[in-house]
Amino acid sequence: MDMSVDFDRLLFFEHARKAAEAEYEKNPLDAENLTRWGGALLELSSFQNVNESKRLLLESISKLEEALLINPKKHDALWCLGNANTSYAFLTPDQEEARSYFDKSALFFQQAVDEDPENDLYRKSLEVSAKAPELHTEIHKQGFAQQAMATGPSTSTTAKTAKKKKSNDLKYDIFGWVILAVGIVAWVGFAKSNVPPPPPPR
Repeated sequence: MDMSVDFDRLLFFEHARKAAEAEYEKNPLDAENLTRWGGALLELSSFQNVNESKRLLLESISKLEEALLINPKKHDALWCLGNANTSYAFLTPDQEEARSYFDKSALFFQQAVDEDPENDLYRKSLEVSAKAPELHTEIHKQGFAQQAMATGPSTSTTAKTAKKKKSNDLKYDIFGWVILAVGIVAWVGFAKSNVPPPPPPR
């Protein structure tokens, strides 16, 4: 069941990416289309290996920045840009490099909140972004600890397992919300772009 849902999502966002790319050829100054394109690339990055994912995220960031050059107050582009930077940071093992992406994401989330203060999703993203560097450190420590344990004797205890499970649950909660939210934004944008024209007047 999950595999077919993932495949459907992959097809949906690949179609959205291609549609946005085609629309860009007609009108490169459409900030809404660039935001949809960036959002689709952000979603597609979650289906790839680390290197390909990072490449798609950088492309997403580029499209979203282009949208903001056209409309600097476009809150959904600001919010997606915050998510793209957060995702890139989590894929970056180097603490200092990751920190610069987390700092950028917090700035974009804050700008999105400033433009649309009533948006709960933007406020929650800003709130969660403050905890992201700590979560990054924990995830990468565990990754390296797991590699080390694979070569040495197993010394895991119930407490370590519980802490790891809690951390993984939090990580998946955050990623799940980010992916769901980006999916909703992209879907709404895609739906708006494919609204049939009104009937001709009689």
